[in-house]
Amino acid sequence: MKSYKNLYPKLCSYNNLLLAFKKARKNKISKSYVKEFEINLENNLLQLKKELLEFTYNPKKLVKFIIRDPKTRVIRKSDFRDRIIHHAVVNILESIYDKTFIYDSYANRINKGTINALKRFDKFKRKVSNNGKLANNSINNNMVKGYALKGDIKQFFDSVNHDILIKIFRRKIKDNRILWLINLILKNFDNNERGMPLGNMTSQFFANVYLNELDYFVKHKLKAKYYIRYVDDFVILNNNKEVLEMYKDKINKYLSNLKLELHIDKSKIFPIYEGVNLLGFKVFYHYRLLRKRNIKRFNKRLKEFYDDYKLGLRDYKSIKVSVDGWLAYAIWGDTYKLRKKIIRRIDIMFKLNCTLANKI
Repeated sequence: MKSYKNLYPKLCSYNNLLLAFKKARKNKISKSYVKEFEINLENNLLQLKKELLEFTYNPKKLVKFIIRDPKTRVIRKSDFRDRIIHHAVVNILESIYDKTFIYDSYANRINKGTINALKRFDKFKRKVSNNGKLANNSINNNMVKGYALKGDIKQFFDSVNHDILIKIFRRKIKDNRILWLINLILKNFDNNERGMPLGNMTSQFFANVYLNELDYFVKHKLKAKYYIRYVDDFVILNNNKEVLEMYKDKINKYLSNLKLELHIDKSKIFPIYEGVNLLGFKVFYHYRLLRKRNIKRFNKRLKEFYDDYKLGLRDYKSIKVSVDGWLAYAIWGDTYKLRKKIIRRIDIMFKLNCTLANKI
C-alpha cells in the first residue's frame, strides 16, 4: 500500500489556503462574514498559515441549531475560517483517497452525485430483473422479478469512532502533522470519542473514508455485484431474497468492527416492484416518483422564499436560482404535471405581489 509523507507543508501553503477560501465562499459571497474576511484576505490567510505551522491553530466552538425537514436534525455550524481549513484538508487528501473508493460510492465526489446514482440504479434493476421480466402472478408491468436490500446505518454521523477513523488514515498518511489536524477537527464536537457534525466539508469526506471499509467488504468479501452507497444509505439488488438476507446479517456483523449498526426499522428486504426509496425518489421499474416529503419540503421552502421576498430580504432573481435548481433535480422523476403546477403557482404568487406593489 502506497503511503504519503510530508504533506503538511503543501496543506499550509498560501496557494492551498487561497483555493480553500474560494471553495468555502462559494454561493456565500453576499454573507457578511465572507465580506469581512475578504477585506484583509491576504493577512487573514497568512495568519491561518502561521497558526498551522506553529501548531497554535484551534477551531472555534461549533454553533448548534435544529432543523425539521420534516425529520429533526441537529446541525452544527463551523466558523468561516475553520471552513477554510476544512477545505484545505480535503484539497490535499481527496486526490489520495478518491482513487481508492469503489465506483459505486456516489456522495460528495466529482462526477458522481444523485443523478448518476439514479442512472446506475436503473442499470442494476434491468440486470437483476432480466430486462423487466415479470414476477409470477404479476398484475401490472412494474411487477418485475428481483429484490432489494435497502440499508440505513443508524445515527451514522453521531456514531463515527474517532480512533478508528484515525487508524484508517494512518495506513496511508505517514505525516503526523496531518493526523494532528484531522484529530483536532474531530475533537471539535460534543463528544471527544465519536461523532462528526452534519454539514462540515470534512465530515462528508471523512464519511467516505470511513465507509470505504464497508464498501470493500460488500464488493470484495460478499462479492455483491449490484451495490450503491450514498453517504450512510445503501441499496443492494439481487434476484434471490435469501442471498440478501445473508448479506444483511453479515453486513450488520461487519459494521460492529466500525462501531456501527444497521437501523432495524429502516433496513429492509422487499421486492423491487414495491418501489425503492432512493435519493428523494420512489423508484419503480418503469418510472420514478418524487417522495411526498420531498414535495412537502419544497413547498415549505417556497413559502419561506415568498415571505422573505415580501419583506425585501430576497429578490426574485435569487429565488429563481433556488427554484430552478430544485426543478432541475425534480425533472429526473415523472413530474411533468407537478412541475407545471409549481411554475404556475410561482407565477401567480410573484405577479400578484408585483401588481399590488404597483398600485400602492
